[in-house]
Amino acid sequence: MRVSTSGASVSSLSRWFGALLLALMLAACGGGGDNNSSSSSGGSSSGGSSGGSGGSSGGSSGGTSTANAQPSAPNGTNAVPISVNAGAAGFVNIPNVSVTVCAPGTSVCQTINNIQLDTASFGLRILSSAATGVLGNLPNTKASNGGQLAECAGFADGYTWGTVRTADVKMGTEVASNVPVQIIGDLSSTSAPTGANGCPSGNDENTLGDIGANGILGVGSATYDCGSSCASTAQNAMYFSCTNGANCTGVAVPLAQQVTNPVTKFASDNNGVIVQLPPVADTGSASASGTLIFGIGTQSNNTLTGVTKYGTDGYGDLTGSYKGTANQTFFDTGSNGNFFQDSFTLCSSTSAFYCPSSEQSLSAVITGVTSNTNSVTVPFSLVSARTLTSGGGKYAFNSLGGQLGMTGYFDFGLPFFFGRHVYVGYDVQGSSPYVAF
Repeated sequence: MRVSTSGASVSSLSRWFGALLLALMLAACGGGGDNNSSSSSGGSSSGGSSGGSGGSSGGSSGGTSTANAQPSAPNGTNAVPISVNAGAAGFVNIPNVSVTVCAPGTSVCQTINNIQLDTASFGLRILSSAATGVLGNLPNTKASNGGQLAECAGFADGYTWGTVRTADVKMGTEVASNVPVQIIGDLSSTSAPTGANGCPSGNDENTLGDIGANGILGVGSATYDCGSSCASTAQNAMYFSCTNGANCTGVAVPLAQQVTNPVTKFASDNNGVIVQLPPVADTGSASASGTLIFGIGTQSNNTLTGVTKYGTDGYGDLTGSYKGTANQTFFDTGSNGNFFQDSFTLCSSTSAFYCPSSEQSLSAVITGVTSNTNSVTVPFSLVSARTLTSGGGKYAFNSLGGQLGMTGYFDFGLPFFFGRHVYVGYDVQGSSPYVAF
């Protein structure tokens, strides 16, 4: 799930697959220990038969192995639980966390459960309907012309539209103070700007049924959800100044007022996150319980050992190849399947999920960019979405996959994260961004 960053390169275009979320009620497209054993790792299946090409240029080539690392126990300080289950809306493969949101500098707070953890977007976005206990106490951010600051965050199938407000964000004992967040759905859909510099085409995603969670916690590698392009021009198609919730026009927004990855604003443990989820069978599991750890190399539970680093650009992208075709690759807990281009049969004419006649053992190559150009072949499995969801009751799948709506990209979604410790390192304190596993 990737927020569009207007004016940036194609690598940062929106990639939200919310429309592809597979609800079990619609199912079927029709019918350990903390040992960091996840290094250089593949999926639940061993090897890759009809999958990707071999190693690619740049750096050393890593090996492959089965992804079978167990998560460490959340300690409630810099480590909090992740739950993959029915969640708030009955969608599969949604990693949920709880976030406490407070009026800045006060004890007026609300803990909001079932917030989707997203490693491919940046910043906290909360449904207005889920934040009624604190929403009235969160101050609106003022645009440079004195209007009410609002944002249209574009995703692949639509956008989230709502005001930008300031909040203290708490998870475990970590606190990010005075962080700009987006409130989804607190402005009328009719007020969303249109045209060349307005919201993108698609739906205004403003309900639980649209998103599949009570909000989105973007913990990707970038600090701000837009960056310098939105700070330098008013025609950025992302930030707007509104008068009384209407008459919204484009506005330049300094970095300090842009929706911000709250982890980067923690007093410590702010240089990255580690996503730990247990392995699940190729046929799926009723649920999965994991851990989100804040900080890398800052405490005894987040040491960078037993894994290989792969450099990314500022938006979390690497290079890669699948079946000999080059692509840009990213790792995205906000996508509930692995999404890529192939000729496998789709489950139906209206589905983006693959339904091959038998389980497929596949693989793709990833190669780091910038300072860590290591390369590795990542094996993964693909099982028919119809088969996986038949009978209901399962919400965690490591072999769910579908067709990507864009060419030239490979999205390793939540299935990749099962059985791994995946590090997302930030571009802070002179370090280059990376993923490691």
